[in-house]
Amino acid sequence: MRVLAALAVMMASPIAVPAQAQKQAEVQPKFSTPDKAAQVLETNVADRLPPPPITDKENLWVLDLSTGGRVTIWLRPDVAPKMVERVKTLTRQHFYDGLAFHRVIDGFMAQGGDPKGDGTGGSSLPNIPAEFNYLPHVRGSVAAARADDPNSANSQFYIVFQPRFALDKKYTVFGRVIDGMQYVDKIERGEPPANPSKIVHAYVAADNPPAFVPAPVAAPSLGAPVTLPGAAAKPAPARRPAPRATPAKKAATATK
Repeated sequence: MRVLAALAVMMASPIAVPAQAQKQAEVQPKFSTPDKAAQVLETNVADRLPPPPITDKENLWVLDLSTGGRVTIWLRPDVAPKMVERVKTLTRQHFYDGLAFHRVIDGFMAQGGDPKGDGTGGSSLPNIPAEFNYLPHVRGSVAAARADDPNSANSQFYIVFQPRFALDKKYTVFGRVIDGMQYVDKIERGEPPANPSKIVHAYVAADNPPAFVPAPVAAPSLGAPVTLPGAAAKPAPARRPAPRATPAKKAATATK
């Protein structure tokens, strides 16, 4: 009987949760994916600058990739003004055109922006101090690559394939892919890749870039003719010499 009484009391009591957690559950909206949740912008946070409109072409970074399409990245000068300005400056100098993604880890990220192609290079401009901020490392996030020194970002960047929240506030996130992520997914993997994918052209959308034109696909070379085993090549027929011309017969003459 005591056991039944105890069960009755437990069933009658609600499951207790911390008050703060319960309050958050009441006010937090529900999202189908973490990506959608990460796009929520809290505008009522003290001392937080508003982000630029997602339609502001001055803050849309356009990358035409060798993987077959155009990628559009929403830049965030409200949280990383120095890195955003650096990217736009280098883009307008055509610095990124032709550079490869030299370090690409499946399930993690694709890193590019190095003129040396080995992760040790950068532009001729000075390094940028850290601008760590509240933006998370979700799918499509774009952040500044750096060395061990937090203030060593320069021209290199990486695009995140899958969330990696352990990097939050340790690297400067300065943008987010808003279109063309399928072309980022096609970037060749490797450290370095055997056949690295490249940035064909980089633009700032405000500079009215031309429409994307896919690179022509080169026809595969068929190579030299191949003789199948056991099939002897037939010799070319011998050419006979031209017949000699017969001398003309003398005209017959009457005899006596």
